[in-house]
Amino acid sequence: MIDLEGVTDVADIARMQARKRGAETALIDDGRRIAFAEIDETASRIAQRFLEQGIQRQERVAYLSKNSEHFFTFLFGVAKAGAALAPVNFRLAALEIGYIVEDSGARWFLVGPDFAELAEKAVAGMKNKPQLIALGFNRPGFVRHDLWIGDAPQRDPQLKLGADDDVIQLYTSGTTGLPKGVQLTHGNYLTACRLAQGAPGLAYDEGDVVLAAMPFFHVAGVNIAIFAMASGAVTAIVRDVIPAAVLDIIAREKVNHAFLAPAIILMLMNAPEMADADLSSMKSLSYGASPISDDLLLRAKARFACKFTQFYGMTETTGAGTLLADDAHDPALGKLRSCGKAWPGLELKIVDGAGREVGVGEVGEIVLRAPVVMRGYWNKPEATAQAIHNGWMRTGDAAYRDEEGYVFIYDRVKDMIVSGGENIYPAEVENAIFGHPDVADVAVIGVPDEKWGEAAKAMVVLKPGASPNAESVIAWARERIAGFKAPRSVDFVAAIPRNITGKILRRELRKPFWEGRDRQVN
Repeated sequence: MIDLEGVTDVADIARMQARKRGAETALIDDGRRIAFAEIDETASRIAQRFLEQGIQRQERVAYLSKNSEHFFTFLFGVAKAGAALAPVNFRLAALEIGYIVEDSGARWFLVGPDFAELAEKAVAGMKNKPQLIALGFNRPGFVRHDLWIGDAPQRDPQLKLGADDDVIQLYTSGTTGLPKGVQLTHGNYLTACRLAQGAPGLAYDEGDVVLAAMPFFHVAGVNIAIFAMASGAVTAIVRDVIPAAVLDIIAREKVNHAFLAPAIILMLMNAPEMADADLSSMKSLSYGASPISDDLLLRAKARFACKFTQFYGMTETTGAGTLLADDAHDPALGKLRSCGKAWPGLELKIVDGAGREVGVGEVGEIVLRAPVVMRGYWNKPEATAQAIHNGWMRTGDAAYRDEEGYVFIYDRVKDMIVSGGENIYPAEVENAIFGHPDVADVAVIGVPDEKWGEAAKAMVVLKPGASPNAESVIAWARERIAGFKAPRSVDFVAAIPRNITGKILRRELRKPFWEGRDRQVN
């Protein structure tokens, strides 16, 4: 369990664990075991080097790398220097990465070995280029991180940090426009640590082994890393999500807990190695970040044979939101498509367009309030004001509550299809289609329709050996949802474009159908 006695900022987590269990293993990275004391000592040296080079309070340090031990030492080191780490999505293009680094104002850019060329392209067009620091490799134009740290003193700077000081700046996925920097503070993360103690699937014990498979530029990845560290648990780092390798880590390191996006669960369940995988050490598997089909969820729950918890949250709320506990995963209860109830200590409402709370069964927008709500969007006061009202964070997600208080998410408000005056939520249609025996993957979008304004179109990936049959897909959906919600057309595609967490990039799918139109709705 997380013990925050005497902890006033995120850097204190490293200090506390070094005092309590310095010689014990904190991280497992590609077979290497790193102790808590080593992380804290390296973080102090990193902080001293940054301070020597003139880093200012609350400056940003950009970070582009796959998951590795360096994330931890630099997260805590940057925090000890009074600054904030800005991890960047390594799936982005060079221009997008350049935009984020420039937006953050970072004067230092930490780069992993897989992304040296990408980082060079990203900074090529920047007027004020950051110093490129290579995480464990040699390359002209970069300074290797250990040489950069050099003989920096091991003395902890012990700067006094405030709860409202930013510790990490995560950028939104950018699926609907340019990414925005989400300012998450020390107070946000310490509150999230406290709330996590009441969240099954996140309440780790000292010595537990936690799988870190989600990328550290994503809030779920950061959270698992920080919660595990604060609990005195061991973090088994996954650098590349290769199913055979992930299953091997679970077996070899006797992993107890994991948080996985549904896309990763699907990869593992479809892997040939799953048949003989040793999953006996697993105590809990948490999932979230994108929708999951009922079929996949039930198959995975049966195979992993451990407790399952679904989490719904957002970067802007430090990942906190709702949870669906293991006992609610019984199909007979009818809650499988629910995201559960609010975390203990977090307020949740479902409101209409005027901000009024709606009744049971009525669809509205989820809003959340707690000390986990971000400080704001970096250098975007107007966007911040639009997102936060009296402490309530607007999620942009449409949902309703049932009589027992369980929240059911329909879809993103902006993705809603309006057809003939009726609201259609793509996720609901996708869930209806997913059980079709020929369907491997599906995405539903709104396309122009002269009669109805918009109509639902299904983009379907077939299972190997299946033949295209649009009428069969439409009929299958009509048996499970109202006729007006069923797709009016079906296109068969090779793959559905998704971001790193598995969220469908609907804008990419919609673009060719709305080309040349002034509006994206009719």
